[in-house]
This record gives sequence, structure tokens and C-alpha cells, in this order.
Amino acid sequence: MAAPLAGIRVLEVANWLAGPSAGAILADLGADVVKVEPPGGDVYRHLLMLSAGYEFEFAACYGFELDNRGKRSVTLDLEAPGGPDVLRRLAVDADIVITNLTAGRCQRYGFRYEDVHAVNPRAIYSTVTGYGARGDDASRPGFDITAFWARSGIMSLLGEPDAPPTLCRGGMGDHTTGLNLLAALLVALRVRDQTGEGQQVEVTLQNTGMWTLALDVASALVSQEQPVRKQRTEPANPITNTYLCRDGKWIFLMMPTADWWPRFCRLIGRDDWVSDPRLQTPQGRKEHTRELTAQIEPVMASRDLAEWGHILDEQRMIWAPVATLTDVTSDPQARAMGWYTTIEHPKLGRFETLDTPFKVYGADIGARGPAPAPGEQTFEVLAAAGLSADEIGDLAASGVFG
Repeated sequence: MAAPLAGIRVLEVANWLAGPSAGAILADLGADVVKVEPPGGDVYRHLLMLSAGYEFEFAACYGFELDNRGKRSVTLDLEAPGGPDVLRRLAVDADIVITNLTAGRCQRYGFRYEDVHAVNPRAIYSTVTGYGARGDDASRPGFDITAFWARSGIMSLLGEPDAPPTLCRGGMGDHTTGLNLLAALLVALRVRDQTGEGQQVEVTLQNTGMWTLALDVASALVSQEQPVRKQRTEPANPITNTYLCRDGKWIFLMMPTADWWPRFCRLIGRDDWVSDPRLQTPQGRKEHTRELTAQIEPVMASRDLAEWGHILDEQRMIWAPVATLTDVTSDPQARAMGWYTTIEHPKLGRFETLDTPFKVYGADIGARGPAPAPGEQTFEVLAAAGLSADEIGDLAASGVFG
């Protein structure tokens, strides 16, 4: 099988998650991805995960391993004399450049689109930012929780009506934005195939968040109204809701159209609801949703989750367990589909991680090794870029590599 992007060279000058997550998938697709890090490495390598609820430090961060597997690492001090020159040398042979450096830093280092295009007209130059290159907030820094989650409108719509804004888990917006970037880069490669010219690609955390929330944003553009957050005990539809089962596990029912209602009523032994004139329409059921939800709750609490799952599956009804992470890591469907893969790491040993988040059957796609140590391939990458041994030695002596 052929690796789809074999022979494609990627220069990744990006830290944290969004840009590197796209770089990791490009590596899974067979591209040669060179990650440029500051001396000491990407700050995400050393991130304490205590704030995320873990009781140990990811000194070797498994999240970093996920987003940087299969790459080669060069350490480079871009503030040191000669550092930006080396960076531009690396761009000469790149098919794709990924950066989340601020516009000001790109200008200072001579690493803007026009600078890269001047030395490599075929390069696809992509930026990942919080808010984009124009407008009052172009220079505003952003993380996924600020630009993707809060600024896009997602945060305002989640949780109970009077509850404070709900925080997102780390990386949710970054990985969604990384997939957006991946799609844009593949399009740009196709355009280059047609024109021979490199392209400028831009993705932002805020715009990706708005697209993720697109159904609500599209409605708000016309109505200029904010949807009302609903209490769990007063859903718009009582059979599109979460319920607690006997074993303390939650089940989510998703039966959005009218034809599900009589089937569900008969399933739980409430044939009287089918003929109740108050409940004949979705609007009628919405008006009585608190009462219906309160009566469905003890029914769902009378059986374990697995028992309900078997009953609902027999009737071809739509539901899902509200899975914990331990449920997810042992999910038999995930195992059957091969959504996990194994990495052999020189220090961490053998561990499981997520595989590429899509399948292209007949293509060689998948993790190709662990994340590199900081600067692990600095000298070999620079030599391949045409720097002589003397040049590399002089740069090393001057501290450019840290």
C-alpha cells in the first residue's frame, strides 16, 4: 500500500495543539514533518495536567505524543542571530509550512507568506490563529477555550439555564481546528497540482467554533435571537434526554421525530399516552414535558443500562450510553473498528493511543513512530537542507540550537 503523502515535506513552526495535531495526521499520511521547537522544546511537552483532573505530571505528555508522533524535531532559537536565516533555509524545500506564530513575530523573523513565497513559490503557507489576520483582534492571542469555545458562542448555550458558563475539556477546539487545517492543506495541495503555485491557507479557532455551532449560528443570523438553555427536567422533547439507570449509569435517548413517540410509549407500557389527546403532537408533549419526564425517570431507573440497551436495540430505537473515559477506552465498537493504535517509545515503552481519525482503505495510513525528543534530528535535518558541517558547527557554537 502507498502512503498518500509520501514525498511531501512539512515544516511545522507551531506549538501547543491545533497546528501540531494537523501535522501529526500529515505524518500519519506519510509526509516528512519537521517540527521546529525553541530550545528546551515546545511548552506543551512540559505541561502540568493537574488542572485537567489528572493526579500525575505528564513529564512525557501523552497528549504531546498524540499530536507530535512520527515527526522529526529541530530546536532553533529564533531570537538568536542566524536563527531566522536557518528557518528560511528549511522553508526552501518545504511543500507545506504550518505556523501559529503571531503576525508580529513572523514579520520580525522574515517568515511571512511573502517571505516564504520568495524563496519557495510552490510552498503552501498556512497559519493557525485565534481570530485571523484582519480586524481589531488580529493580534489578540487565543487558546481553544477562549477563541473556539467562548468567543464562538458555544459556551453560552451549554448547561442548565441559570448555571455559570461551562468549561470545555482541553484540546477540543484545537483538534477540531486541526482537522479543518488538514482539509484546507489537502485542498491547497490539489490546487498546486493544477496551477503549480503554492497557496496561502488560513484557519482560526473562532471560525472553526462558529462552524461547529453552525446550525445555531445560521438561525441567529436571521432571527438575531439567543436560544434558551433548557433544564434536563424540562426538555423540548421528553424522549430526547438523559435518564439515570438502576446501576447509576446514564443513558441518552435520541428520538427526535413524531413517529418514535407511540413506539416508545408501548415499549415502557404507557399505551395510554398514545391515545391521550394532550400528547398527540410534538407541541402538546412539549407543553407537558416536565410531567412526562418525571414519569419516565422511574421507569428508566428500574433497569440497568445494559438491559435497557438490549431492549432498545431490539426495537431499533436510538440511544447511547453516557460513556466515561474508561468506558471509551474499552469500547468494543472502537476496538472492532481499530480506532486505537500502539506506539513503541524508547522511554515510555509500549502504550496505546488514538489512531488516525478516519479510514482510507487501500492506503498506508497510521502512526509511524513516537514523538521526537527536542532537537533529536537537528543536525541531520540541517545537513539535508544544505548546510555544511562548518555552518552547523558555527551555529551550534553561537547557541542557535540552545
